[in-house]
Amino acid sequence: MTSRWPDFHRLPIGKRLRETARRLGLSATDVAALRAGAAVGSAAADRMIENAIGIFGMPIGLGLNLVVNGRDYVVPMAVEEPSVVAAFSLAGKIVRGAGGFTADADPPLMIGQVQIAGCRDPAAASQRLLAAKAEIVTRANALLRRMRRRGGGVRDVEVRVLPAPEGPSGEPLLVVHLLVDTRDAMGANVVNGVAEGIAPFLARSTGGKVYLRIVSNLADRRLARASCRIPVPALADAGMSGDDIAEGVIQAVRLANADPYRAATHNKGIMNGIDAVAVATGQDWRAIEAGAHAFACRDGRYRPLSQWSVEDGTLRGSIELPLAVGTVGGATRVHPGARVALKLLGVTSARELAAVFASVGLAQNFAALRALGSVGIQKGHMALHARSASSSSP
Repeated sequence: MTSRWPDFHRLPIGKRLRETARRLGLSATDVAALRAGAAVGSAAADRMIENAIGIFGMPIGLGLNLVVNGRDYVVPMAVEEPSVVAAFSLAGKIVRGAGGFTADADPPLMIGQVQIAGCRDPAAASQRLLAAKAEIVTRANALLRRMRRRGGGVRDVEVRVLPAPEGPSGEPLLVVHLLVDTRDAMGANVVNGVAEGIAPFLARSTGGKVYLRIVSNLADRRLARASCRIPVPALADAGMSGDDIAEGVIQAVRLANADPYRAATHNKGIMNGIDAVAVATGQDWRAIEAGAHAFACRDGRYRPLSQWSVEDGTLRGSIELPLAVGTVGGATRVHPGARVALKLLGVTSARELAAVFASVGLAQNFAALRALGSVGIQKGHMALHARSASSSSP
């Protein structure tokens, strides 16, 4: 299978759908779901959220030309903003010609936080918990029999004593971290459940009172990375040399590293791609956003999630960010569109999905920086925006 589909964008939407079905082997049910807007239906919507009164539609497009670790991917993207899909596909084409993206992802470790207050001596209580680490892991895993059968479960326990936010007069915060391997699930429900289940034992062990028992969306044990290398001459466009465009990219990154006002927009461009795939595949895109932006300021200053440099005539890009994604559970169980999107993407594990997400983010970032370093972001974006607006005019 190849993700290089020349002139796909020139086809009418009906022919695009038929061509997608032919190339990717979609069933009649899959095609019907896409043709109907991949609607969840009122019954499924009522199961998904409270007080449901209807269904909100979103266009789904195909990002093309993506190669990650030597494999082609056709990327479903649900997004309302013009130019996102086109920019991603162009970036994918350019990087594809240079060998594609290289990407990997950490094991799917999520953090469950348990807050304990009212300990007379939080430091001593933390030592008791660390001494009981093996028992905590055993008791917690007893609550996760199904996850254990799939090869997951609690891997470790960490204990943190944090300074009181009120200052020296306040009570230090005692927080237990449960590190849970959630396999191919995003894992929030699993982590929340085990945090709540182990809380009484932690309270008894410390003599304190448990308050928060909740997953952390700063999934920094579950990072994904992607990188690419593009010969500088391949950047040439719009009458500008590759060297000139490369310099524009580097200057944009310099500003993002120095200025959070630019870094926020830099990272928004990355999330344009990641969020679009997250929405299409039924991920918790709000959790992904929260984790990404928290990770961007992990050293106390908000910084770009990607970096670019020029070395030996090659533009080199890299990205690293937390990506808590899943191929099972959540919306994928009830949303037909999410199931079809995962089928289109063809991933077989959450780690592979995270590697693809990271590559999508870097590709989207490259597309934006390339435009900023040449004709400006408005030319292509506004041309597509005008097309969208004109097509909706009476």
